[in-house]
Amino acid sequence: MMPNLDPRTIKSMLDSMGIKSEEIEAFRVTIEGAEKDIIINSPQIIAMEQNGMRIFQIMGSVEEKPKELKIEIGEDDIELVREQTGIEDSEVIRKALEETNGNIAEAIMKLNKEKK
Repeated sequence: MMPNLDPRTIKSMLDSMGIKSEEIEAFRVTIEGAEKDIIINSPQIIAMEQNGMRIFQIMGSVEEKPKELKIEIGEDDIELVREQTGIEDSEVIRKALEETNGNIAEAIMKLNKEKK
């Protein structure tokens, strides 16, 4: 936070400004995002509170992991592709939908092209 100050001095300075602070012990902090997760290993965490708001300062070694998108393929999607392609095998249709990230039109075109 501030150079050349020990944690007790910083805590007393924060207390004098009406900011309560405490150190939180943890092994890992995970921030789950839409596109990636941020993992902070061996974190040093300081929680500060003022006017009912809590602020967390987190320091540690950071690791980022991209999210794997999970595509929901419903029976309605499979049935629509089946009607448009004439293919009866649900697993073949499901695989085509997975390969096209759930894009029904693209899966239909792909399967129709493969039939020829």
